[in-house]
Amino acid sequence: MSTHDRVVSPAADGEEQVIEAALRPKRLDDFIGQERVREQLSLVLQSAVRRGRPPDHIMLSGPPGLGKTTLSMIIAAELGQPMRLSSGPAIERAGDLAAVLSTLAEGEVLFLDEIHRTARPAVEMLYVAMEDFRVDVMVGKGPGATAIPLDISPFTLVGATTRAGLLPAPLRDRFGFVAHMDFYEPAELEIIIRRSAGLLGVDIDGDSAAEIAGRSRGTPRIANRLLRRVRDYAEVRADGVITRDLARAALALYEVDEWGLDRLDRAVLGSVLRRFGGGPVGLSTLAVSVGEEPETVEVVAEPFLVRCGLLARTPRGRVATAAAWEHMGLTPPPAASSGVITPGTLFDAPEDDPE
Repeated sequence: MSTHDRVVSPAADGEEQVIEAALRPKRLDDFIGQERVREQLSLVLQSAVRRGRPPDHIMLSGPPGLGKTTLSMIIAAELGQPMRLSSGPAIERAGDLAAVLSTLAEGEVLFLDEIHRTARPAVEMLYVAMEDFRVDVMVGKGPGATAIPLDISPFTLVGATTRAGLLPAPLRDRFGFVAHMDFYEPAELEIIIRRSAGLLGVDIDGDSAAEIAGRSRGTPRIANRLLRRVRDYAEVRADGVITRDLARAALALYEVDEWGLDRLDRAVLGSVLRRFGGGPVGLSTLAVSVGEEPETVEVVAEPFLVRCGLLARTPRGRVATAAAWEHMGLTPPPAASSGVITPGTLFDAPEDDPE
């Protein structure tokens, strides 16, 4: 069973969330990795505290699982202010946003996750709220409708997005501080794993932490998830102490290989190689071949495969690289073994998904 298709009860899922919350660092000094972002953010927050005013609005962008929500909580803690959490998809109408903004206390931190998915009318209201701390409430309908300005308390908006390119330029320009979070190095993940193990009361050595870190796809959320699964294995099938051999056996059981590929990743890669001779193959066809939705393949599996150099996105479709054939233990055809990839960039998706 992979990390993407776990079946859990609501109670178990709630327990996982409680554990994840307990593993989150509470202060900026305890946050591991993202050194440049931490230094820049520290200056912004310290300056605001000294001036006694809310800091500029803050935008955090980057792939899922890198700590954007954790940083937002740390921002509120460093400012000594309460925090309101919401998300772009939850703001469906301008009235929804007005209801949130009008109840904010002075200096409060409003966190909007996946802010790029906020409804357009709400985004337009957000422009005025961010700059002038005012919302215009519409009263009535049709030609007789009237906009009544409503002052709101000064606040700090922390927006998080996994797709910064989808943000409207006027919204992006209203953030005084924009930070992009990058994937973590294995050494940083090893520190995170050992810290989390200590909080969970798990006995783990450096080699075992390094083994888990190397399979965590550069993502702290995945590192902590794999640590908990290895802990389960150690408690049930061993004496609770995690060794490197035990970690390898546990991760093999959960179908996470030495590169961090799981069942879905290998299914996608195997389909490109075995069924389509290494490609090119269109996204829709590829998704059907592995029994998943196109969005799942494109958002969950494909970015990591591209980043590992195992898959390439070209104008003609998805193409496996020579490294993919080697990793899957298959013999490539002559064109693939030469390392030549169909012309096209790794990250530019085709205009129309080729079939």
